[in-house]
Amino acid sequence: MRLGTTTRTYTPPIVADLPLQLDPALADRVARSFDREGKVVRGLHALTSIEDRDVGAVDLAGGPLFSDLEALGARLHAAPLVRPLSLPFADQSMDVVIGAWSTFRGADPLEIVEVDRVLRPAGRLLVVHDYGRDDVSLLVGDRPEFGSWGRRGGPFTEAGFKIRVLHCWWTFETVDDAAAFIGEAFGGAGESLAAGLHRPRLSHNIAIYHRARPDRPG
Repeated sequence: MRLGTTTRTYTPPIVADLPLQLDPALADRVARSFDREGKVVRGLHALTSIEDRDVGAVDLAGGPLFSDLEALGARLHAAPLVRPLSLPFADQSMDVVIGAWSTFRGADPLEIVEVDRVLRPAGRLLVVHDYGRDDVSLLVGDRPEFGSWGRRGGPFTEAGFKIRVLHCWWTFETVDDAAAFIGEAFGGAGESLAAGLHRPRLSHNIAIYHRARPDRPG
């Protein structure tokens, strides 16, 4: 089981589970710099044990988070993202369902019902999204996850989710490397942020919304 600093090998393009649209070379650089400390997968594991459990991974196959969960010893069952959500799993066959960025956007009640169908009693749904209030949000512009999603009375808390916020990083080799990358990848917004960089990393706050399957789903 690996819970320390992550070492990854990818085949680009690799931003399947990050909320960015970049060309393959730039996407691969983001994947290699994102969360080298492994905080996200450790955060998921802290909320519910992943090792030796059946984990439905929605739209994660081929991405860094999928690799990290696999390294933890999860029995991963990949599911494609389709709307309306239909999971290719039998009733009460999963201990955990995990989605990130592209999935479970805004806590759609029908999607939650579908997740409850496949979860075993006391199973958990874990959803990874950006939280904002960080360097990355300055690069990508305004998004709903930076506002109401993480607030009391927002769609996730109203649907019975709790939230854990992780303070993560994009880590580069040098300040110049970080500045060159964000300028190339994000244009004027990247150049503006690069002008004030004093360390070779960007802050990226991540929210994990988590919810246990109720005794009586639905």
